[in-house]
Amino acid sequence: MKKMTKENLSAAFAGESQAHMRYLVFAAKAEEEKKPNVARLFRAASLSEQRHATNHLRALDGVKATGDNLQAALGGETFEIDEMYPSYVEVAQSQGEAQARTSMEAALAAEKVHAQLFGQAIQALVSGGDLKIADIYVCSHCGFTMIGTPPDKCPICNTPREKFDRFQ
Repeated sequence: MKKMTKENLSAAFAGESQAHMRYLVFAAKAEEEKKPNVARLFRAASLSEQRHATNHLRALDGVKATGDNLQAALGGETFEIDEMYPSYVEVAQSQGEAQARTSMEAALAAEKVHAQLFGQAIQALVSGGDLKIADIYVCSHCGFTMIGTPPDKCPICNTPREKFDRFQ
């Protein structure tokens, strides 16, 4: 693929991915404000943006076999853990931006768990199988991810167990 086309697709993928997430957050806010039809519109637009992003990633040849995808995911998490979030936290701290710092510290803690889980998945694939795991839970506030029954409160942000999302 020619350089400019690849750069354009990469930028479009990033933009569509951000729009997908932004619209999901906007939908939740509309629901909270008792605007179900606006929420529905945001969710529909979010799905459309997700499909655009998916098509762009495929055009970039960014979807491989599961083992390669796990390696890419682990690489992304490792970058966030080792470089991105530590420097972002430092800047937020030095600028007195407490909410930003707290948000990024929580994400950093969750990314460490993601890296561990992706590592376990890679080992399972190397052994010729799939992960042998129970339910997966994600904290609805900070994104802490875990396998098995969650604790009474999130170890990162103290959100109660009842507010964890379950993936079975």
